[in-house]
Amino acid sequence: MLKVAILDDYQDVSQEFVDLKKLSGKYEFKIFSEPFLDEADAIEQLADFEALLIMRERTPITKNIIDNLNDLKYIITSGSRNKAIDLEAAKKRKIIVCGTEINFNPTCELTWALILGLSKNLKTEIDNMYQGYWQTTVGFELKGKIIGLIGLGRVGSQVAKIAKAFGMQVMAWSENLDLDKCKELDVLPCSKEDLIKTSDYISIHVQGGERYKDCITIKEFDEMKKTAFLINTSRGPIVNEDDLIIALSTNVILGAGLDVYEKEPLPEGNKLRFLPNALLTPHIGYVTAENYSIFYTQMIEDLEACVNGKPLRVIE
Repeated sequence: MLKVAILDDYQDVSQEFVDLKKLSGKYEFKIFSEPFLDEADAIEQLADFEALLIMRERTPITKNIIDNLNDLKYIITSGSRNKAIDLEAAKKRKIIVCGTEINFNPTCELTWALILGLSKNLKTEIDNMYQGYWQTTVGFELKGKIIGLIGLGRVGSQVAKIAKAFGMQVMAWSENLDLDKCKELDVLPCSKEDLIKTSDYISIHVQGGERYKDCITIKEFDEMKKTAFLINTSRGPIVNEDDLIIALSTNVILGAGLDVYEKEPLPEGNKLRFLPNALLTPHIGYVTAENYSIFYTQMIEDLEACVNGKPLRVIE
């Protein structure tokens, strides 16, 4: 039987979305619900597996891991791309890498949950309600405010449409900004500098990787309005985390809503966890029943297709 590892099942829910028992005569599955300690731990625990079913952007499948898993034949990830996989190393080993479809609307929805949570001081007010208090802060209205979008792709465009519904002004910047899309969505294209200085809310919707690494540092924080909020539902390294902690702890900006971090899961002692003006969620922008149903169903489809010599949704 083919040995298959299902990684990154933090909530231990994979079997709610796919019936592994039906496949038990063909595959030997093992579910990993905890992150590995490090690469050495991953290599040791995955040494005998021939297929890895992984969740995008959770466990990095590095060259070192790929080179040391001698039996590995297939890597199947949720989503149509996964920058945490060393595709070049996989190609050299002739390991087939496949992906799945994904719904992008949940990330937009979470973006607005964070924006609204910050604007209405929901974390503080909810906590205080349970302590017996009543109306302890004063919130902000969204109408008439400026939201600056770093990235106007699939998620950024959805965020822009909702911002318009709230009566907000929308600006956008990225290195490859589509001006036709700006016109279509009634979004003002601008420079990065103007977006940083002008926006009341800055929301990040570009891809991770070297191009946008440290796109927001202490330089940008110093140029933001003192009343500005930063929202990041894209990738942690786009914002320099040390500089963000300084900006929040010294009130350089008013607050931040974060779903992504430099290191995930976010370490228990990370300073972000102790800042009252940081609204934090544990990278749940894509974690929905609808997406998980797509992910796990299509992962098994991909696995079966690979075994049958007709791979689906190959990532190269």
